[in-house]
Amino acid sequence: MSRIARARLNGFLDMLAAERGAARNTLDAYQRDIDDYIEFLGGRALDAVAADDIRAWLADISVRGLKASSAARRLSAVRQFHRFLYTEGFSSGDPSAAIEGPRQGRPLPKVISVADVDRLIETARQACERDGLTPAARLRALRMRALIELLYATGLRVSELIALPLSAATTRERFLVVRGKGDKDRLVPLNEPAREAARAWLASLRESGASDSRWLFPAEGESGHLTRQAFGRDLKMLAGAAGLSAASLSPHVLRHAFASHLLQNGADLRVVQELLGHADIATTQIYTHVLDDRLKSMVRDLHPLADEA
Repeated sequence: MSRIARARLNGFLDMLAAERGAARNTLDAYQRDIDDYIEFLGGRALDAVAADDIRAWLADISVRGLKASSAARRLSAVRQFHRFLYTEGFSSGDPSAAIEGPRQGRPLPKVISVADVDRLIETARQACERDGLTPAARLRALRMRALIELLYATGLRVSELIALPLSAATTRERFLVVRGKGDKDRLVPLNEPAREAARAWLASLRESGASDSRWLFPAEGESGHLTRQAFGRDLKMLAGAAGLSAASLSPHVLRHAFASHLLQNGADLRVVQELLGHADIATTQIYTHVLDDRLKSMVRDLHPLADEA
């Protein structure tokens, strides 16, 4: 990569971090995608790139066997990069503007039923009350119960959940203020079962003498708090204990359940958008499949001519 191309890419990444609050993992993903693109250009100056060059790159990554979703993600990164170059005056035009992305179906989110969530939560509660638990095993059980109750009550992203501060367990409010993507704050609901589970976990944590961390779910490691991988692994074990499919359950599936179950019970799509922290309602609209049956049943039950159909 030429010195100029490297400088342009670094400037783009700096913009993402400063103006959009992009996380380190996000920046690394953008850098990998654009590194691949610039390497394909083979030294061609960025301000001389044409739409056909981008199409040729897309054809190349398709030959390499990338799925349409991965190709679309890479194209999105390149689009934003060229838009940055144009906006900053480093290029006289945006060659990506005329490029159509690879067609891909948008998969529906995996969702589990209310009954399955109830089974999962009840299994977590029973695990805390099992006779003969060692202190360490009881502590793990209380942590899992708090994680499950909080996740289903709030619909937090897993990254937001595992990084909750200690104050999340001591607040008297029925909501939490959460800092999400782009360092944007939002309010999420906090029901009594979630508050009680968090308080029980914190009390046990303090009894164990391991509560000197500022995180609600502390752990050894660079971050200082529980990792998403550890939570995901423990959740699958809990799913197995509850008689549910471990393969189909993840923290993100519970976030989907939070949103879908709200919509099934009549919540407004805009409200769900705010609770999930989606910047664009189009992201929330993947849940509208949940509304189809509810709307059909409303027409069937409430329309004055329904009985004549």
